[in-house]
Amino acid sequence: MNEEQRAPGRSSSTDRRTWMKTAGAAAVGLAALHETGVDLGDARAAAASGTVIKNGRIKQSLVHWCFEKYWNVEEMIQVAKKLGCESIELIPPKYFPLLKQHGLKCAIGTIDMAPDPPFVKGFNNPKYHDQVFKATRDSIDACSQFGFPSVICFTGMSEGIPAEVGAANCVEAYKKIVGHAEKKNVVLCLEMLNTRDRSHPMKGHPGYQGDHIDYCVDIIKRVGSPHLKLLFDIYHAQIMDGDIIRRLREHREVIGHVHTAGNPGRGELDDKQEIAYKPIMEALIEIGYKGYVGQEFIPTRDPLAGLEQAVALCDV
Repeated sequence: MNEEQRAPGRSSSTDRRTWMKTAGAAAVGLAALHETGVDLGDARAAAASGTVIKNGRIKQSLVHWCFEKYWNVEEMIQVAKKLGCESIELIPPKYFPLLKQHGLKCAIGTIDMAPDPPFVKGFNNPKYHDQVFKATRDSIDACSQFGFPSVICFTGMSEGIPAEVGAANCVEAYKKIVGHAEKKNVVLCLEMLNTRDRSHPMKGHPGYQGDHIDYCVDIIKRVGSPHLKLLFDIYHAQIMDGDIIRRLREHREVIGHVHTAGNPGRGELDDKQEIAYKPIMEALIEIGYKGYVGQEFIPTRDPLAGLEQAVALCDV
């Protein structure tokens, strides 16, 4: 286990005890979380006034892979509900009925490319098309069945394929599958990933072909379907391109989903990182963004405290 991903200790602090003194009116909700095994005494979970989200102008989602080592799905559902998040995303379809049962959504579905991570084999390489098409169709069908809005997709690693050839391959492949997404009323969201960070397999993706916003947007526009859009990952975009708010405004018509994390390090959205998330969220509202913002940071401390901070910060 990577040291920075190790579950942090759960020792109480003075500010957390002060916070919890005000939580009497939320005792029933907190007790429900205790019943699932989530440790709230160390997390400053929900205040007496209710969920962390108050404004609700930004729809927020928890990203499953970031927190699955801390909570099982039932526990994560309770955390999402207490925070006021509407979704748990990038979660296997076998959990879709459970999400539905608890009134939650999967804002964006993942694809199963096992044994590889889903971003390794993509639409840029024809030798993987059969596998990628099947995995993507299966996810489209699963999301459509439960009324969930979108499915993630990737260019894939370059593997020596020139950038212009990879883009052309993506355009050709997406034109073949986007019709299925249209029929099922699901949006495919192409994610741009950074290739600069080599410190950790989920902090950067050296060799990934779609490592710039403009490259991915060009593919999307050449396909020309409203059912293929951009997954704008703020963390990855900050590393490779920067100029986040201008890019959000420029590409407002093709943004289908948004992810967050602090940079450098892909940690919490706190004062130890460089991205100003409040004005970025305000820019999303300004451009009329109606999709979800997924909290996709790797915890370096108590995961629930970090989530509470991130969710409150993005609730502009």
